[in-house]
Amino acid sequence: MMTDPIADMLTRIRNAVRVEKPYVDIPSSRVKRGVADVLKREGFIWDWKEVDQENPSATLRLELKYGPNGERVIQTIKRISKPGRRLYTRSNELRPVLGGLGISIISSSHGVISDREARRDNVGGEVLCEVS
Repeated sequence: MMTDPIADMLTRIRNAVRVEKPYVDIPSSRVKRGVADVLKREGFIWDWKEVDQENPSATLRLELKYGPNGERVIQTIKRISKPGRRLYTRSNELRPVLGGLGISIISSSHGVISDREARRDNVGGEVLCEVS
């Protein structure tokens, strides 16, 4: 049993980016699909899809993005809210990450959204992670 599946997802992405893999496979869930969708909308990954392999559980495949000379698009990816200490913020308390170069991913009543979308829609929620 895994106590923090979101942290596992972020660690798999971080490790795959370090060794410059073209894609990474992650066990799928609704929240993980939401995080992958936010990463795609904000331009940190090319695309994501669910692939069916031999095992009965679905697998999420993220196609990682690199620059023209192999530069990493995802420099840092950090878990903010943890199972032992949840962090909730209001929309007016959300601050840009790295002066707007990065994003925070928020789990809100509108689903999993970026901090830009949360400020635009005036909605707060649990800050899952920061990506830059």
